[in-house]
Amino acid sequence: MFDFFKKNKTDNPLDAKSLREVVLQFIKEELQKLDGGEGKHLKALQVFVNAGAEELFLYETALYSADPEKFQEEVQRIADNFALDLPADWKLEVRYVAELPVGIIQHKDIKLGLILKSAALPISNQTRSTARLKVITGKAEQEEYILKPGTSRINIGREGSVQASDGSYRVNTIAFLAEMQDSNKYISRQHAHLEWDKEAGCFKLYADEGGVPPGNKTKIRAAHDENTHKLNSTQIGYALKEGDQIILADVAVLEFTMD
Repeated sequence: MFDFFKKNKTDNPLDAKSLREVVLQFIKEELQKLDGGEGKHLKALQVFVNAGAEELFLYETALYSADPEKFQEEVQRIADNFALDLPADWKLEVRYVAELPVGIIQHKDIKLGLILKSAALPISNQTRSTARLKVITGKAEQEEYILKPGTSRINIGREGSVQASDGSYRVNTIAFLAEMQDSNKYISRQHAHLEWDKEAGCFKLYADEGGVPPGNKTKIRAAHDENTHKLNSTQIGYALKEGDQIILADVAVLEFTMD
């Protein structure tokens, strides 16, 4: 990692205020990705710091460790400026760790990273046994897919099996094959996935790397108000409800229903 502190030792040493501004700018850039209505699903913003002993006091001062509500107020102001509509009970958690967790959104210069956690929303479909995704626009391997609560991650993308850069394979349960329809080429190989949220009692849709801007887009047309929500972050899941439509790259549409 680039040593942001070393760079500034002989020129302009980074003080607590400057470090705070760097962290807030980083948070701002991530929160801006939630402008498609995803902000209301945020349960917690976790900030992880793995600073050494010589830098720890600087981070603690910058992040108002003695008054954590003050730093949350700073983040709330950013959210308000972008009308992100964060829930009233969202939490900011700052943790000092020896090693940053796997999968974290890590800053390229400072020893800090973020995790955005989705809210557990009360869903009335908890008692229903299965869900269905019906392809109403586009052409996938099947016209309809059965989703059972408690099943593992359900990948959506172009082609049935895709090799990643590390040599591993991703299996797309819901696959749009390129040879089946020309417009399928606009769907990413790693476009989105579904997960069953046991706590919330619902299926959630997450955009994957290939399904967020500036590349292909993942959107949901909500059945209850017919508004369209864009998924701009891979960290926040959208809780699917009866009749919601999943839109992939503006070429395929799947309708979600519960049995």
